[in-house]
Amino acid sequence: MEPQKPLPAPRQPEGCLVVAIRIPVRIVVLVLVVPVRMAWDALVVAGRFLRDTVLRPLGRALLRAGKALFVWPLVGLWRYVVVPVGKALALLATVLLVVPAVWLYRRVLSPVGHVVVRLARGVLAGLSWLYARVLAPLGHALARLLKGAGAVLAAVGLGVYTALAWLARHLIALPAHWLYTWILTPVGHAVAWCVRGLGRLLGLLATGIGLALYWTVRVLLVLPALALWRWVLAPAGRFLALVAREVGDALGHAWRIAGRISSAVGRALATLLRWILVEPLRWVYRTVLTPVGHVVRDAVLRPAAAGLRAVGRVTREALTTARATVRQARADFRRMLLGEPRPPVAVDRREPPGPGTRTLGSSTTALTKD
Repeated sequence: MEPQKPLPAPRQPEGCLVVAIRIPVRIVVLVLVVPVRMAWDALVVAGRFLRDTVLRPLGRALLRAGKALFVWPLVGLWRYVVVPVGKALALLATVLLVVPAVWLYRRVLSPVGHVVVRLARGVLAGLSWLYARVLAPLGHALARLLKGAGAVLAAVGLGVYTALAWLARHLIALPAHWLYTWILTPVGHAVAWCVRGLGRLLGLLATGIGLALYWTVRVLLVLPALALWRWVLAPAGRFLALVAREVGDALGHAWRIAGRISSAVGRALATLLRWILVEPLRWVYRTVLTPVGHVVRDAVLRPAAAGLRAVGRVTREALTTARATVRQARADFRRMLLGEPRPPVAVDRREPPGPGTRTLGSSTTALTKD
């Protein structure tokens, strides 16, 4: 089963005020919109005619002119100047830079690098021996000496730290703890209780002042503004929205009606133009120009074309005969000066000769072979 389409919502009934506003507004808007729509349609037709007859050919001509003036010269410059010059420069760079650089690397830098690597390996071997035989034992001895000195200094530092910690505990920490516990804590509690009481008092005062200001603003500003919005601005806004909606609907209806009127006027003008101008021109073309053109074609153009073809054929034959005569005279003159050309000499390609063909009188056996 096909799904059922939802039913349109029922249209709400409109009052007499809406109808009273709609009819005059639509009449006035129709009277004002019809000339505008006809002018718009005329501009559209003129624009399309201008686009098809002027702008498109002009655009094509400008495109071809741009190609002829800019694209083709640039393509020719790139193809016949830049690319050959680039290839020549690349070849010149290869000959002047790459080949000498490769030769320098192979003949100079590579042998020098091998020598430097060998020297560096020898130096590293000497340094490794010096580190293993001299510096490492000396470092171990210094490390043991420093470990002993560090143990002595650590013992002395631990004793000094213990003494200083005992003095700081009995001279600073214990008196500060007693002062905080028995003097500063009770005083802080008393100050906090006083501050909390003052905060509660200030909160009560702020609440009372806020309530007073709230009711003052509500009575003096909010309630009058709410009444103004509810009883003045909202009805005025609904009325203006109704007028704007009706004007918009009227413009839409008037635009569509004006379009139909403009289409009818355009068809009438097109029919009138066809009967006044196009049909007479077509009749003249069919009944006058076409027979005259046929007569001119059959009586003048075709005989002239046949004569021109005959003249061209005779001219081509004469030119062919003249070329053959000139070619024969040139060959005779070359033969008179240089003599007959030598016959071609057969070249022995040293290929084995093929077997002879068998005939009815030949034989392939040893007894009957000649």
